Amino acid sequence: MQRVGNLSGGNQQKVCLAKALMTEPKVLILDEATRGIDIGAKTEIYQLINQMADQGIAVIMISSELPEILGMSDRIYVMREGRISAEFDNSARKITQEDVALAATGGITT
Repeated sequence: MQRVGNLSGGNQQKVCLAKALMTEPKVLILDEATRGIDIGAKTEIYQLINQMADQGIAVIMISSELPEILGMSDRIYVMREGRISAEFDNSARKITQEDVALAATGGITT
C-alpha cells in the first residue's frame, strides 16, 4: 500500500473525493479539483463528478479553466472583485468562453 503523498496528482485527487464521499454530503465544494493533473485523470474526475450529480449531490466547482466550467456546469456564477458579477444558465443557451471572460473582466453583467 502506498502513502497518498506518493500517488500521482490525479490519484491524490480521487482519494480526496472518495474521502469526502464517505461522509455522504448533500453539497460538495471542489476548488480547482483538476488543476495540474493529466487529461486521463481529469476525465475520470469529471465522470466521478457527474456520478455525484446524478446521485443528487450538489457539486459546486471552482475553476479557472473556462472549458472545464463550460463543459461541466448547469449554472455558472462569475465573481469579480468579491461579488457575483454574472450568472449564466448553461442549459438555457450555449454559454461561450467569451461570455464568461467578459463577465470576469467587467465587460458584461447578467
